Order: sequence, then structure tokens, then C-alpha cells
Amino acid sequence: MASDLLAIAKSGARAARTALDVTAQNISNASSAGYVRRSVSMQEVSSGSRFSALGDLNLSGVRVSGVVRNADAFRQSEVRRTGADSARANAEVRGLENIESAIEQTQVYQSIVAFESSVQQLLADPTDGSLRAATLESARTMANTLNIASNSLDTAGKGLRFEAQDGVDQVNRIAGELARVNLRLSRASDASNDQSSLLDQRDTLLEQMSQYVDISATINSDKTASVTIGNPTGPALVVGGATASLSMATAADGTVSFAVDGSAVALSSGSIAGHAQVLTKLAETKTNLDAIAAEVVSVVNATQANGVDLDGNPGQPIFSGTTAADIGIALANGRGIATAPAGAGANSRDPGNLVALRTALDTSNPATAMDSLLFDVSSAVSGRKITRDALDSIASTARVALEAQSGVDLDQEAVNLVRFQQAFQANGRVMQVAQDLFDTLMGIR
Repeated sequence: MASDLLAIAKSGARAARTALDVTAQNISNASSAGYVRRSVSMQEVSSGSRFSALGDLNLSGVRVSGVVRNADAFRQSEVRRTGADSARANAEVRGLENIESAIEQTQVYQSIVAFESSVQQLLADPTDGSLRAATLESARTMANTLNIASNSLDTAGKGLRFEAQDGVDQVNRIAGELARVNLRLSRASDASNDQSSLLDQRDTLLEQMSQYVDISATINSDKTASVTIGNPTGPALVVGGATASLSMATAADGTVSFAVDGSAVALSSGSIAGHAQVLTKLAETKTNLDAIAAEVVSVVNATQANGVDLDGNPGQPIFSGTTAADIGIALANGRGIATAPAGAGANSRDPGNLVALRTALDTSNPATAMDSLLFDVSSAVSGRKITRDALDSIASTARVALEAQSGVDLDQEAVNLVRFQQAFQANGRVMQVAQDLFDTLMGIR
């Protein structure tokens, strides 16, 4: 009996010590990102006896069957999915705010209104040199603000493409690390501490990757992860220890597209997808801005050609260029503004051509077009902010649910620490009792 008691107590002490080690590990990693709480799985050890009836079992202690990670695959998948949507929305908002700043803070709208106002003021006295100089200067200011707005949009586009390319590089880096973890997982012992640590790394890498692109992860029987882009039928990015390469291509208009080992792929979530969507909006905005600049150049220069300047010469173009980026002033001074109709003499006070210019500007209405462009971008920013806030809330809820299930509860771990410590001490006491019984038996005469 003493020998049986010693064996039972030994197994119990060993199990309690393992449980204490795991509990201590949980407590020390309570604030570690990506750590999943562990628990010890125990099984009773039973054996038959030649003195017992058929089918009878004798309990012979306990054994540790493994260390279990308290992870929920569904909750982890939800964190990845909602996190990817949230990352996309945040990237969109930041990019759209940059577009809004590029065309709003440069005050293009105000400069167009100021130019139209100066033309109106020149009607009061078409021969006044100061009014002519002011009109030409307001035209120059408008051209400069259009240049600055176009350059600002180009700068915003470069920043977005840089961030998108950095995201692509990060995805490829994470994919390589995940492949190495897969190889180590395929060789790790089941339910071991090493395997548990590798599984933490695997899940952390999957979550990091989902911040950049929308992925579908399949957990294989050997605990390795296979990753496809988008959905389970999308192009494979990681299979076992092998990886494919995500790449980005830039079109002439600054928009970007993506491919996996040369096969085109459409991204719908993750920060990279957000950057791509903003670049599409930026290209549209730049096209509209160029259209406004081209309309101003066309209307003003066409009207100039139909009149004569202050010296009685045929009107010459006021603006050069055809886009917001290259629009400039072609006239040397204000005397060249063709305020009088064709056939009028020098120093004519006839404002007929200036009236035609005013009418043409009212018809094309570049100020309203610019205001609509600003409103469109501002509306997009406002709408995306609402979407972002909603997706952030959903992502936070999913993360809270995961942490509640797999996170470390220090209060519970403190209870476990006391419980397993008492179990260890109790098993030590059983060993002492077994020793006392053995000594008593040996002392019988």
C-alpha cells in the first residue's frame, strides 16, 4: 500500500508542479500582446489488479496529458476580419483628409471667386491701369493656387503609394515569417509548451497580416496555417513552408493594382485596400481639377481672341497651359487684357468684350464647379468617418470577446496559484503518510 501511495502522490505532485508552472507563465505574460492563456489538461491513471474482478479498475494517480491553449478559432477569425475592415476605413479617412486639405487649404475656390470679382470691377473703368493690373494679378494668383493644389494632390498620391508599397512589403515579410513558423510547427510535439508558443506566433502573424490585406486562413491538422488572399478560393499566399509574393503596379493616373505571383488580385479589406481606394478617388479629383483649369483657360483665352487690348491690338491669351499643374500667365502686363470688342481703337472705353468674358465665366461657372469638387471630397470624408467609427466599434467588440475568452484573468490565476500550491503540499503530505505507514509496518515484531 505504501508503494502505491507513493506512486499516486508522486504523480499528483508532478501534475501540481506543472500546473503551477503554467499558472506562473500565465501571470508573467498577462500583458504580453498575442499571448493566449494556457491551462493544464490532466487525466486519471488507472490500472487493473489480479485480485480484482473482471472490468474493475484501480486508480493509480494522475498524469498531465498536455498544455491547452484557450483559443477560439471563430473569435480569432472575427478579430482578423473586423480588424481588416477597420484598417481599410482608417486608411481611407486619412487619405481623403489629405485630398481635402490639398484642395481646400490652397484656397483655389477663393482665388477663382477673386478673379471673377476683379473682372467685374474692371467693368467700372476698362482703361484704368490699376484695375487692369489687379485683374492680371488675381489671374496669376488663381493659376498659382491651381498649381499648388495639383502639386499637393501629387504629393498626397506619392505618400499613399509609399504606404501601400510598404504594406505590400510587410505582407511579404509576415508571410515569410509565417512559413518558418509552419515548418517549426510541423516538427513540434503535440500539446507541448514549444508548440503553444509557436501557435501564439502563428495567430499573431495572421492578425498582423490581416491589418494590411483581407485573408482567409485555414488551420491544418498539423496546426500549420494556409493563407489565401480574399477568400478560400483566392490565390494562395502561404502553404506550409512555401510562400508566394504580393506585388503592386502603378498605372499612369497614379492608381495601383495588385497581383500574387503575377496573378491579379482584388483587395477589399486591410489598409492596402484603403490606400488603393483613396488613390482612385485622388485620380478622379485631379481629373476634375484639371477640367476646371482647362475650362478657365479655354473660356478666357477664347474671349480674349475676340477683342482688342488697350493699345487696339488683337487680344492675346491670358493663360498658358491646359491643366491645373501647368496653368500659368502668358500676358506681360494688364494693358493686354482685351476689354473692347474687335475693331475698337486704342484706349477704347467700350467694355463689350469684357462683358462677353463676364458672361462666359457665368456660363461655365468654374467657381461652382470648384465648390462641387470640394463638397464631393468633404462629403466622402464625412461619410467614411461614420463608417470608420462603426467598424472600429465592431472591431473593438470582437477583440474584447476574444480577450475575455483567451486572455489572462489575474484574479482567476491567483486562485489557481493557491489551489495548485495546496495540491502540491497535499501530495507531499500523502508521501509523508506513506512513509509513516511503511515505517510502522517495518517496526511490527
